[in-house]
Amino acid sequence: MAIEVTSGAVVYRPTDCGIEYLLLESQNKGHFWGFPKGHVEGDETLKETAEREIREETQLVLPIDTSFHVYTEYDLPNGNRKQMTLYTANLTEREDIHLQAEEIKNCGWFNYQDARERLTYDNLKQLLDQVNDHLTK
Repeated sequence: MAIEVTSGAVVYRPTDCGIEYLLLESQNKGHFWGFPKGHVEGDETLKETAEREIREETQLVLPIDTSFHVYTEYDLPNGNRKQMTLYTANLTEREDIHLQAEEIKNCGWFNYQDARERLTYDNLKQLLDQVNDHLTK
């Protein structure tokens, strides 16, 4: 069994109505909703992978907060095991998002409850729960 190591970030922005989370809809079959993330390439660190994936998928250049992260691992249908680390990244300025057309179909900003409902997979919902708890305590 091969291990697939991925990294990304839960991108968020504070608003007058509370925190909003950036979700991306994948172009892959199933069009799942999730966070900016992808496979570690070469000798990249998890932080470098998260920065690159956000930049590639959204054209946003954001600082990654490595003081907090969430982690999950699970088995894939192809028999591999995926290990995923997500950091947080705060979008403090209004910036335009330019999606990577080959991989990302759509995006949106959602409050916690709407983001939780929009996320496709339960493990991502659990990671969002942990991030939201961290950001709102």
